[in-house]
This record gives sequence, structure tokens and C-alpha cells, in this order.
Amino acid sequence: MPGGFPVSWTALAAATDPDQIPVTLDEAAEQAGNAASWVEQNWSTWLNTGLRILLIIVVALVLRWAVRRALTKLIDRMNRSAQAVEGTALGGLLVNAERRRQRSEAIGSVLRSVTSFLILGTAGLMILGAFKIDLAPLLASAGVAGVAIGFGARNLVTDFLSGVFMILEDQYGVGDSVDAGVASGEVIEVGLRVTKLRGIDGEIWYVRNGEIKRIGNLSQGWATAGVDVTVRPTEDLEQVRAVIAEAGEAMAKDEPWNERLWGPVEVLGLSEVLLDSMTVRVSAKTMPGKKLGVERELRWRIKRGLDEAGIRIVGGLPAQAEESPADPTAGMAAPSVFSSATSPQSAAATPLPRTDLSK
Repeated sequence: MPGGFPVSWTALAAATDPDQIPVTLDEAAEQAGNAASWVEQNWSTWLNTGLRILLIIVVALVLRWAVRRALTKLIDRMNRSAQAVEGTALGGLLVNAERRRQRSEAIGSVLRSVTSFLILGTAGLMILGAFKIDLAPLLASAGVAGVAIGFGARNLVTDFLSGVFMILEDQYGVGDSVDAGVASGEVIEVGLRVTKLRGIDGEIWYVRNGEIKRIGNLSQGWATAGVDVTVRPTEDLEQVRAVIAEAGEAMAKDEPWNERLWGPVEVLGLSEVLLDSMTVRVSAKTMPGKKLGVERELRWRIKRGLDEAGIRIVGGLPAQAEESPADPTAGMAAPSVFSSATSPQSAAATPLPRTDLSK
């Protein structure tokens, strides 16, 4: 039987049905000879195919192991470089070592999964080709299915790719305070599809990575604390500057503000001058995420220093003008012509006297 085991239908029926006539010795010998001849003709093909499949599997496994090992070494090197700069001046401007370790592990996991899928998928297709299976229909079907899935799940693909690039570029991480446009708050979880933010009021925002068009990270690098001090225009500017500088120097020496202030408190100058007030701008470089606390403490100290120096802070609603003494004539009515009995208007308004008609 071409392409298969050379067994006749008569012998097969005889072997399965006891009512059939038994096969003779000559027929059995002929069938055994045909089977041996068929095995002898195809054993080389079987051996070549088996060795080819075995070689494909071995190469795929070795290549997968080598790539995963290289990625692991690369991640370990990234972690060691992060630990080397931790505690230095450069390390203070970077994210902490634990944050970098989590990021590198996430990147390594994604890369290992992608490489394993590509290597093992290619090996599987090569094994199917070794069995003389036509891969053209399979690849065409996979292509059509991929296009359909791409159109149907384009938002999912967009979210996934955006999440991958956010992790690769280290745009933000767990614990960062960010402004994502659609929501803002502290990052509590970063995923490949969704990022979770905790808002100021405690609410949790689930933001799809594909919807984030811009991101503002308030926890990386450093922050700037800005305070505006509004005083009367008659105050001495040099005295105001000296009081503010003294309050900033005292704050920089106290705990824990000496760690949260990464630079001196600077008086930048006047930012606004009006008829009834003038505004002095104060700025300081702070630790990321500590801006609001530094601003509150700086306002407290500046206000206390200005009060001790007798400098008045103005702003808000305008002061009410002091009330003048009451006018004693304010409640008096205006003079009238009817108040005089001899005036023509009063005479005209006086009723005629009553006369007795019986006389």
C-alpha cells in the first residue's frame, strides 16, 4: 500500500473476524516481507526526521536558556548600579534602589516572556514543517485571526503597549504622586493595562494606560516650594527681606526641615506692586513629595517673624473704613413752605371755615 503499511484488506478482515478464512503461511510470509521491505525503505526518512526534530528542540531550548540568562545578568547589573549610587548626591536625585529593582524585574519578566514565545513558536512551526505539513493555510489563518483580534481589541493592545513603554521609560512607579490629566493622586499599582491612583479624598482611580496622554510626576528629582508674602506698600523692603531670610535660615537648621530643604530659602523679589499692597516671592528647592509641608512651615515662620518685627501682612478683603461721628441733623426733615402759617401755600391748603346757613 503506497505511503502506508502494506497490509491487504483481506488479511485485516480475517484478523478481526473469526468467521473469515485464516491466512495461509505463504500469504503471511509475503505480508511480513512487504512490511520489512517498507520499513527498510523508510527507516532513513524516519531517522532524518527524528534527528531534525530533536535538533530543533535542542537548539530552541539552548537558545531560550541563553537569552533568559543574558537578560537575568543584565537585570542584576542594573540593580547593582542602582545600589552603587544609593546614598550619594546623584542617588538622591534618582529613584530609590527598591523602585529600580521592581522596574527592572518587570522589564525582565516582559522580555523573557516575549523571547520564550518567539523562540518556542518558531520551533513549533519548524517541527510542523519537518512532518511535511503545509504551513501556508495555518499562517494565513493566523494572519487573518491576528488582524481581526487587532481591530476588535485595539484598545487592549494600545493599553498594553503604553504600559510596556511606561515601565521601560520609568515614567512613574508605586508611591509617586502624579498628575495623569484624567486623574491625579498617589500611584498604588502599575500594571501593563491599568494604573491605580489614590486621590486626595481617598478614592481609587483606575486609569487605562492608553488614555494617558500626558503625565506629570511630582515625586522624581526635586520640587519647588513657593510662598507669596503680601505686605503694605509703606513697609521697608530691606527689613522684609532680612526677616524672611532669617526665618528661612532658622528653618534650614531645624529637624526635619534640614533634610527636606535641598537648597537655601531665596527671596526672589517683588512679584506684584499695587496701590494698597506689594507681594514678595519666596522660593526653596525641596525633597520631592514634601513641597506642601515645607510651604506650610515656611508661611508659619515668616508670619511669626513679621509679627515680631512689627510688619503687617495684608491681603484678602479690603479693610472697612472707620465710621465718622453721626450728624445730629441727619434725622431732621428738610424745611418746607407748609411749616409757615403765613405762607401762600399754607393759606391755600388751610380748609375754609364752616358757616351757619340758618342766620
